[in-house]
Amino acid sequence: MRKALLLLIMVVSASVFSQDKKFTETEIAVNPIINGTLYLPENPSAKTKLIIMISGSGPTNRSGNQIGGITNCSKFLAQELAKKDIAVFTYDKRMFALMKAGNIDEKTLRFDDGIIDTKEVVHFFKSQKKYAKIIVAGHSEGSTVGMISSQKNVDGFISIAGPGRSADEILSTQLEAQIPTMKKEFDDYLSKLKNGETFELKNKMLASIFRESVQPYMISWFKYDPQDEIKKLNIPVLIINGTKDLQVPVSEAELLKSAKPNAQLVIVDNMNHVLKNILGDDTENAASYNNGELPVSNALVDAVNQFTKSI
Repeated sequence: MRKALLLLIMVVSASVFSQDKKFTETEIAVNPIINGTLYLPENPSAKTKLIIMISGSGPTNRSGNQIGGITNCSKFLAQELAKKDIAVFTYDKRMFALMKAGNIDEKTLRFDDGIIDTKEVVHFFKSQKKYAKIIVAGHSEGSTVGMISSQKNVDGFISIAGPGRSADEILSTQLEAQIPTMKKEFDDYLSKLKNGETFELKNKMLASIFRESVQPYMISWFKYDPQDEIKKLNIPVLIINGTKDLQVPVSEAELLKSAKPNAQLVIVDNMNHVLKNILGDDTENAASYNNGELPVSNALVDAVNQFTKSI
């Protein structure tokens, strides 16, 4: 009798978990270098819309994680949206496939790689003709990638914590705040890269930023101004930022809104850069960058859900 009761409890628990989940996760290989996860609602239909989500800067994977930084921000956002009958595809940057194959070479990487890959993902799902609408959502640096990739064959675009200025301007501001005495040297290097020029870095203390192998990537990155790119979109646009974002302040979102007046702007109170609610100080904010248990902001989920359903 005791075993039967235990078995009944296990079955009921599994059923509740299944009912609460309300979505499925499927591994998808778009091509040999683009691999991701498709989050589908429990009962997808011809009316189901798909969000293609682009991760932020650096070696960020499909879940929104980096080595030493586990947030699961992209994963949790995708799961919550799938519960609301929206399909979501998140994918690893190509560098992960290249690293796994032992073929990665930093000096060959370009910002445009992300644009090419996003367009490949859009084409992959567009050709399936399964989804009523396709929306691209980019987080942080992924916002710039997304708005450039969304100028054709996309029905809507969402910028989440995306910059409103070109990368060289942002780097200049950040570096000046950190080491104001080296402003002239930083700006000289940034100016050369902005003009498409590489250079020999003599100050090896700055190798983490300006090493020769990363300069071609920076040149390809600096040529894009988000305010110029967002103007080219002739589709519905949602711009989201959080008031506790220490990396991309609300002022960046406001610049995007100024460039695209008909875009919808949502400022999420207490949301930080990794999409979590922060009610405390900067110490709590920093700790959230390596806490893979914290859920994403409900207000963020609601804003993305409402925007997607309105298209």
